[in-house]
Amino acid sequence: MSKGPNTRLADHFALTGWSKGELARLVNRRGAALGEQQLSTDTSRVRRWIEHGEIPRDPVPRVLAAVFTERLGRVVTTEDLGLERHRPTRHGSSSAAPPKEPWAPDRTAAVLTEFTGMDLMLNRRGLVGASAALAAGAVIADNLHDWLTGGAVAEAAARPGPRPVLVQGGAHPVLDVYEPGPVGNDEVAALERAVDVFRAWDASRGGGLQRKAVVGQLNEVGGLLTHGHPPALERRLWTVAANLAVLAGWMSHDVGLEPTAQRYFVIAAQAAREADDRPRAGEAISRAARQMLHLGRADDALELMQLANASAGPRDGSQPRTRAMLHTVEAWAQASLGRSEATHRVLGEAEELFVQDSPEPPPSWMQLFNEAELHGMQALVYRTLAEHDPGAVPLALRHAREAIRLRQTTGRERSALLDRITLASVHWISGEPDEAQVQAKLALASINDTSSKRTWDRLREMYRLSTRYRGLPEVAELRDRIHAVLPAPRGPRPI
Repeated sequence: MSKGPNTRLADHFALTGWSKGELARLVNRRGAALGEQQLSTDTSRVRRWIEHGEIPRDPVPRVLAAVFTERLGRVVTTEDLGLERHRPTRHGSSSAAPPKEPWAPDRTAAVLTEFTGMDLMLNRRGLVGASAALAAGAVIADNLHDWLTGGAVAEAAARPGPRPVLVQGGAHPVLDVYEPGPVGNDEVAALERAVDVFRAWDASRGGGLQRKAVVGQLNEVGGLLTHGHPPALERRLWTVAANLAVLAGWMSHDVGLEPTAQRYFVIAAQAAREADDRPRAGEAISRAARQMLHLGRADDALELMQLANASAGPRDGSQPRTRAMLHTVEAWAQASLGRSEATHRVLGEAEELFVQDSPEPPPSWMQLFNEAELHGMQALVYRTLAEHDPGAVPLALRHAREAIRLRQTTGRERSALLDRITLASVHWISGEPDEAQVQAKLALASINDTSSKRTWDRLREMYRLSTRYRGLPEVAELRDRIHAVLPAPRGPRPI
């Protein structure tokens, strides 16, 4: 009986410009390259997949995901193509909608390995991510709310040997030419140290140069998680996966791969859940909120921050400094909406939380949120609010200067550059073009030292703020310099 057309597959197929025969030939060719010589896809089968919702047997969905990923220049998974077999719901029906209950650990590992594998394939071919729709904050929040706020948690049974991973609704081991086996404490400790190295590099130079290495390491960790380990060791592995997924997401955001970044943030939250670490999940979701704010979607960011705050409360073991960090992101969202009173209130709470003592050292993923980072976030928040409330200007100037002073010896060049752009922007807003030019020129002198698209986006915003002074000859000259070095906005890769 026909299930009706597969609209997800049809939509992706339409973007490629292929004929059904071309797709069939590509599937057979790619399958043969992967050692699957038995594939004999033809036009009629492609038609049944698209028009009647027929789901082909393994490995065809994975082959299809690979060919669509390569063609469209962005990660496309089997779920994106509507080729996942979903278990029946409690009412006996199946649904392709994202599940609102937590993923099982095996499914989290499957999604992680498939997504990173596709991402690595794009990296090998030097493709750039095409634009794709970002999920709204409410959609992410709805799908993660229950388990991040204390809902039911499905526990994975610890068992030795290869763990079956849920692929298309059945239990099939994930096999490849190379399959990593179980690891011990020394190997996990080495992975934890590697995360620290990647994190320090990202903080200094931006995400462009190390993103592929982080994604590759995350893919390896996903393979490790398909095996059974002692519970304590498995929790550490899931924490490594969460930390790497956040880094992969942040680096993807830093270079402008926005849908890819969002998927990594959600994967990070899921991995943190498997580690039973709700504060880590909350921080991952706050990264998705910061991404939304960078893209001008403050309402979505607030939706996400409600979830992040709920999942990282004192009862969940969240430290005051973690909650302070979350408050700065929420304050940025409030400032973006022009809510002056709420902005001041939330930032005040952040300051109070930051100075509170904690008996435990901060987790590794919070160690970069120091006094300089607090001032940098406060400067950004007040600079954002200053476009709605001129009274925020003195506060923005004070915090930006303090952040720059404190970062002089921290090795966080990208953050210092963003602070410098913030400071210049505040001077443009406050009507001080001479001071704005000084800071803008300092920013221009160092912006090529990072591989961060976010810095160029912020510079573009600063350029916008200088518009009302373009009649001044020296400002016009500066604007010409900025315009000459700004990269052209990147659109979708042509098919």
